[in-house]
Amino acid sequence: MGLSVVILAAGQGTRMRSALPKVLHKLAHKPLVEHVIDRARQLGAEDIHVVYGHGGDAVPTTLAHCDVDWVKQAQQLGTGHAVAQAIPHIPAGREVLVLYGDVPLTSAEILKNLIELARHSGFGLLTITLDDATGYGRILRDADGRVVRIIEHKDATEAERAITEVNTGILATSRENLARWLEQLDNDNAQGEYYLTDIIAMAVADGIDVSTTSPGDEFEVLGVNNKRQLAALERAYQRQQAECLMDGGVTLRDPARIDIRGNVRCGTDVVMDVNIILEGDVEI
Repeated sequence: MGLSVVILAAGQGTRMRSALPKVLHKLAHKPLVEHVIDRARQLGAEDIHVVYGHGGDAVPTTLAHCDVDWVKQAQQLGTGHAVAQAIPHIPAGREVLVLYGDVPLTSAEILKNLIELARHSGFGLLTITLDDATGYGRILRDADGRVVRIIEHKDATEAERAITEVNTGILATSRENLARWLEQLDNDNAQGEYYLTDIIAMAVADGIDVSTTSPGDEFEVLGVNNKRQLAALERAYQRQQAECLMDGGVTLRDPARIDIRGNVRCGTDVVMDVNIILEGDVEI
């Protein structure tokens, strides 16, 4: 079964206070959504569908060098509606992975695990437990620990809001299942939107076991809604890159004072002093 990836990138990002579409803001000198596209390629996806909306053609124009299928969501009616726009472009028989254009640091390893879960059980869902789950959809489980549905924060009771396991939105299932469930969505909720999360209950009703896995680090599933969050993810990314260099034998005088904005290859006995910026393809 081949893999198709749908990347949702239609959000406006009003809290960024910028005319630039949110997914085009840069992390390590590269647009957020391009990090996600690169990750999809790492997974060996046969086709990548990027759903865009706010900002008009700025997203596909800026990323014209990316070999993806651009799908326009003319009206922003929710995540379920966004994924539905891509379904006609996905060949039959594919496994579908849904990612987000403003969540740039999810590792290929955890996504591979998620895809394998989906192929085994029929549905894979990425969740995480947070100290502060405000704003996130909560994972509701039965007495045996099986996922039964997701309740969005605005629709949740106080008891449900006390749940700390939350939905990241990242999921995998078959194209056929996804298309069937999306057709059944309605917008009878506090937001008046078609929630992708409602397909979880549909999967359970169809007798499918919703299998879950979680990332090793919280930053892997954090999105960007404002400049503060963008800066925090920049630091997480740079810390990750510094650790990779040190694991490869590079001596960094101060791992907090190096910025990598491209690809770096190092030989033996490389020592880097403080306040270094490496851009493009660099070999040392």
